[in-house]
Amino acid sequence: MKRILLYFTSVLILAISSRAQDLPVVETGSKTPMPEAWIDKDTGHKLIHLTAREGDNRSFYFHNNPFLPATGAENEKMIFYGLVDGERQLFSVDLKTRETVQLTNKKGVSGEIVGKNTRRVFYQCGDSVFSTGVDDRKTRLIYVFPDSIRANITTLNADETLLAGAVSSPKEQDLFRQNPKKSDYFTVIYEARLRRSLFTIAVASGEFKSIYSENAWLNHIQFSPTEPELLMFCHEGPWHKVDRIWTININGGEPQLMHKRTMDMEIAGHEFFSPDGNRIWFDLQLPRGETFFLSGVDVKKGEEKRYSLTRDEWSIHFTLSPDQTLFAGDGGDPGQVAKASDGMWIYLFHPENDRFRSQRLVNMKHHDYQLEPNVHFSPDMKWIIFRANFEGHSDIYAVELRRSVQ
Repeated sequence: MKRILLYFTSVLILAISSRAQDLPVVETGSKTPMPEAWIDKDTGHKLIHLTAREGDNRSFYFHNNPFLPATGAENEKMIFYGLVDGERQLFSVDLKTRETVQLTNKKGVSGEIVGKNTRRVFYQCGDSVFSTGVDDRKTRLIYVFPDSIRANITTLNADETLLAGAVSSPKEQDLFRQNPKKSDYFTVIYEARLRRSLFTIAVASGEFKSIYSENAWLNHIQFSPTEPELLMFCHEGPWHKVDRIWTININGGEPQLMHKRTMDMEIAGHEFFSPDGNRIWFDLQLPRGETFFLSGVDVKKGEEKRYSLTRDEWSIHFTLSPDQTLFAGDGGDPGQVAKASDGMWIYLFHPENDRFRSQRLVNMKHHDYQLEPNVHFSPDMKWIIFRANFEGHSDIYAVELRRSVQ
């Protein structure tokens, strides 16, 4: 039986209708199930279940936009994944009424791509690429990869005319099958240096175009949110061995390195564009596991801006607010690269000169970080949305930035 939601509001993320002091004050994840809404006893911040369906639910990867703006007829929505009969399907949740609608009903759905303007989701099932309207739920086949190509779409450009992704070789697919764990395949795939190619697919016509090839593990492919022809990709592999972050103009430009390593064991990664497309932000460690920064490189000028963090404040992923004034992070357990002794928190970061002042939002001590929380700011900047498994399965939560208990 679906959860009965007890608290509603008329604002964007449906804050709780009861006063904050009427909510239970609970250690997050200390009981199963958790209340529908509660105050984290360690931080004083209010949390809610964002989705109202049973089973496994997961929000998107940290740099993939899940939100659709409101229209005259539709409220603001968020897209997410939920399990249905063992298959991942895409859903939308209305951020005002919390109504949940299943968008796909296919096997092998993959891809976290939302067209904000066309109000469509783009995804792949095996060799076939589809799009489905979030409002009308009409589905269109865009492209079918030939048997000779193994490829995945990962991103949509700013004017929503082109999808992009990478083509891999049959040998690479064999190596992944033989080494299913990341700890096994990560170095194996990097050292194999097999051919990969970046490609685009025209949304309207289905035209496939190969734009760049290299004997390297090309990955983490993201279009600029503002420049339709600018594509970012990485040289994947052990971060201390690669100059990782690159951009390319899809109409024939040469790849441009965004950050050059300057010392042994320096690492940079988990890159993402700023909302205005002017900077690429990334986790920077000088060297690995010793000193920690979030750094942003100006895409056109190459100038870098850095904010320092402590070991405990380091996060697997970072994100930037829509107005670019605040950052957030999902923390990490002691097994992560920072080896933090007290890093299992959802964080809000306030930039102050060249450092971050951190604010703890959620105690994640009962969360298993094999599932990365992947934080997102809500469009109104009142909530941080994340996924967690502290109730014994993956679900989607929102924590209010404003502190409810002083």
